[in-house]
Amino acid sequence: MTEPVLYQASEGVATITLNRPEVLNAVNAGLLASLLAAIQRASDDAEVRAVVLTGAGRGFCAGSDLVARHKAGLDSVDLGKSARDNLNPVITAMRSLSKPLLTAVNGPAAGAGMSIALAGDLVVASRSAKFALAFTKIGLVPDGGNTYFLPRYVGELRARALTILGETVDAEEACRIGMVWKVYDGEAFAEETGKLARHLANMPTRAIGICKQALNASSGNELAAQLELEASLQTCASQTDDFREGVAAFVQKRAPQFKGC
Repeated sequence: MTEPVLYQASEGVATITLNRPEVLNAVNAGLLASLLAAIQRASDDAEVRAVVLTGAGRGFCAGSDLVARHKAGLDSVDLGKSARDNLNPVITAMRSLSKPLLTAVNGPAAGAGMSIALAGDLVVASRSAKFALAFTKIGLVPDGGNTYFLPRYVGELRARALTILGETVDAEEACRIGMVWKVYDGEAFAEETGKLARHLANMPTRAIGICKQALNASSGNELAAQLELEASLQTCASQTDDFREGVAAFVQKRAPQFKGC
């Protein structure tokens, strides 16, 4: 049986690939369980310094496997419970991962697939990628953190319009409004994504993990609390080997050799 998620590690980068290309990598409980396990594997591997999440074939992730759900009977499952049990742990693991996570959107990302895409620390897209919050078109509401990420990335007005109308946004527009960091031409997508991932893996990844803690807390903190958190995290960062190496390299006018510790 084909594995729903592939995992490969090289040069400090773990590449996780959603692998149900025949259904545009639509998610089900099995795929999400395998994805969660892959994220945990990357987290536990000290040799992994950065993570790339992408999709096999021509799509990133088409969202929930609606065909399978329809065949099983729409009344046979509580979709809220399914989100709590299967999707939410994946999104939480992505955001709490102490290493940089790059989501490489190689094609359509719809519904829960858009949630997974936006949960990355850096989101890059192929020029052929498209994003769609299609929940209202089938009488549902966004889940997987879409209503959390989208207003913060594109602003309240755009988030409301995209959520309510369920319109599709192409890669260029997604980049323009702040959903995507970079857009690459199709033939250059894999090369540029790999280059960016290797660059992340050579950065002071312990400091990046600490930065993620500060960013994750910022939306719920008042300024005074965030200032105190930054000070506490700065204490942690200043005790790392990478900090000492960074300063030494600056003083010696050479390129730093970070180790992620």
